[in-house]
Amino acid sequence: MNSHQYDAIVVGSGISGGWAAKELCEKGLKTLVLERGRQVEHLKDYPTMTSNPWDMPHRNRIPLADEQQNPVVNRCYAYAEDTQHFFVKDSEHPYVQNKPFDWIRGYQVGGKSLIWARQTQRWSKYDFEGPGRDGFAVDWPIRYEDIAPWYSHVEKFVGISGNYDGLDTLPDGEFLPAWEMNCVEKEIQKRILEAYGDRKFVIGRCAHLTKPNEVHLAQGRGQCQARNQCYRGCPFGGYFSSNSSTLPAAAKTGNLTIRPDSVVHSLIWDEQKGKATGVRVIDRVTKEATEYFANVIFLNAACLNTNLILLNSISNRFPNGLGNDSGILGKYIAFHNYRGTLGGRFEGFEDKYYYGRRPTAVMLPNFRNVKKQEMDFLRGYMSFYSAGRGGWGGAREVPFGADFKEANSEPGPWWVSMMMQGETIPKETNFVSLSPDQTDQWGIPLLQLDIAYDDNDEKVIKDFLEQGEEMLTKAGITDIYKNDSKQAPGLDIHEMGGVRMGRDPKTSLLNGFNQMHLAPNIFVTDGAAMTSTGTQNPSITYMALTARAVDYAVRELRKGNIK
Repeated sequence: MNSHQYDAIVVGSGISGGWAAKELCEKGLKTLVLERGRQVEHLKDYPTMTSNPWDMPHRNRIPLADEQQNPVVNRCYAYAEDTQHFFVKDSEHPYVQNKPFDWIRGYQVGGKSLIWARQTQRWSKYDFEGPGRDGFAVDWPIRYEDIAPWYSHVEKFVGISGNYDGLDTLPDGEFLPAWEMNCVEKEIQKRILEAYGDRKFVIGRCAHLTKPNEVHLAQGRGQCQARNQCYRGCPFGGYFSSNSSTLPAAAKTGNLTIRPDSVVHSLIWDEQKGKATGVRVIDRVTKEATEYFANVIFLNAACLNTNLILLNSISNRFPNGLGNDSGILGKYIAFHNYRGTLGGRFEGFEDKYYYGRRPTAVMLPNFRNVKKQEMDFLRGYMSFYSAGRGGWGGAREVPFGADFKEANSEPGPWWVSMMMQGETIPKETNFVSLSPDQTDQWGIPLLQLDIAYDDNDEKVIKDFLEQGEEMLTKAGITDIYKNDSKQAPGLDIHEMGGVRMGRDPKTSLLNGFNQMHLAPNIFVTDGAAMTSTGTQNPSITYMALTARAVDYAVRELRKGNIK
């Protein structure tokens, strides 16, 4: 036990786990990070970071056999021959879909921070107030003012590009210079603002170093090159990942130990001490069982795996999962609704083009049910759009030969595409549980997923498609198409809830500092902690909640309130 004793244990090394490690180590705690996947070191383990398509056996396509064996991960937008080594294969890590759900995972040091979409918008006061006002979930135990300083804390270190737009629905942050809209996007922005007055499209805020500051250069990171090859791992450190940023910062303190290939089975509850004392681990390769101990434990295994670990952490005190006296552990799972897309053709500006591959789109904050309930559905959606010119020119009419090459050398017309990011409502009927009779290769019960859309989601999709068509029409776009993909939940990769924050232990598992009501030395700061989903991308909120929770945990440790 002494040889496996640490001040703190962090389960998971992704976006929130990396931040937990950095903050704990910098506050002087000897910290063990447990990662179920393999080791991935920045630069050293990015095998395709500078590859051309013709350098790969299948020209960056996935072979048919892989598509048939792994249908879920093959539906992910970022999964290709150059990125497949950072994704979990369905065939190797099964789960039970009681209802269709595409669970996208990345098991390696750095987790999904290597393959995320890097969009970073703060929540507004309306997002934290929404559940309490509308009654669609329990009230958040915090407000925007509680987390705002922590948004600033993480934004300065991560490096977020964006404009100071002055929107109360999308608060400004600590920004590097923003990416620029192209000429057609600016024209659409102008026309829609003229038509509506209160619908302001702004350039997306993203975790890319457009102009690195000293704090970023000190991390060994450099300027984003707009290559649009981020999911391979960035040799420049141009975007934020645990591997290029927080884990190296933690390592510099001398307080960090990373143990990859460590599949967490459960947390250890000491019946005599009445507290969680450590973590049970199964070695990914040898299947050998080991235990590690610490005074404080941060769970950052990503939403659904964090739920799995707690559900599997049973004891005499907690026969239904650690901290689960209320019976709501694993329930009230929510996600983002991405089903609606539309687009069309824009006439004009044929003499204009653009430079590079910008890593963000143009975005419109939610304008539905923001300050009061005004629609026949709850909550709303963000919208994203971008404009570009296809490289085919007249090549659609010339299918092959020298004429095809000539036609393909000229840019085609301007096309505009738009998508939704809708808020779903946490419901008790959307839940995860443990299989009673199926286990994985490490003897851990498979996770069963019962998560689906409802009538509220269908109304939100309908409104987005109607409003999107109206906006594009007013912006002068023609040949408009609308599409509902009908895709299963999960491809948003924004699953949240199951271990939600709240004020009352009867209706929540965590308090306002992400601390378990019934196990005060356990903190959950990944997506599992979210009480509701908002309409913004969630990662910057996970980071801010994590830094805030570590600050509180260390203060409580030093006061002797956590032992």
